[in-house]
Amino acid sequence: MPFLIDGYNLLWAVKKSVEGAESISDVELCRILGQYLGLTGQTSEIVFDGTGPYEKSGFDNIRGLDIFFSGADSDADSVIEDKIRTNSAPRRLTVVSSDRRIRKAAHLRKAGSIKSEIFWNEVAKCLTRRRRDSEPQAKQKGISEGETEQWMRFFKLK
Repeated sequence: MPFLIDGYNLLWAVKKSVEGAESISDVELCRILGQYLGLTGQTSEIVFDGTGPYEKSGFDNIRGLDIFFSGADSDADSVIEDKIRTNSAPRRLTVVSSDRRIRKAAHLRKAGSIKSEIFWNEVAKCLTRRRRDSEPQAKQKGISEGETEQWMRFFKLK
């Protein structure tokens, strides 16, 4: 199910809920989302207010994430509402925002919606679980005494 994310709304939720995240940037947020999307195999669009940074190369090659800026003459909420309105399969869409206006627009088209704080908690849980699961069990526990003795004999250390 593709996500449509209110960029600065999610960034605000991250900064509010994660200690020490005050300095996280829009580029860093997108990279984290790219990791999450890579693990889950999902796709997403994220919309930020304004024209964005002058140098946008930091947003390049983020897997599964299309990044948009509303431009100088519009705001992200209007762009997101338009994307919801023109989506050909709104029931398959999940809108990520805590903004009532956006959530109402999603509801009118029968799209799913999730508050930014809740979505961020899911992202953080998934990334934390994945990091823990990616290490082999032997690395966590170490090898047994028998295995240690085998390797010692193999390398003629005993």
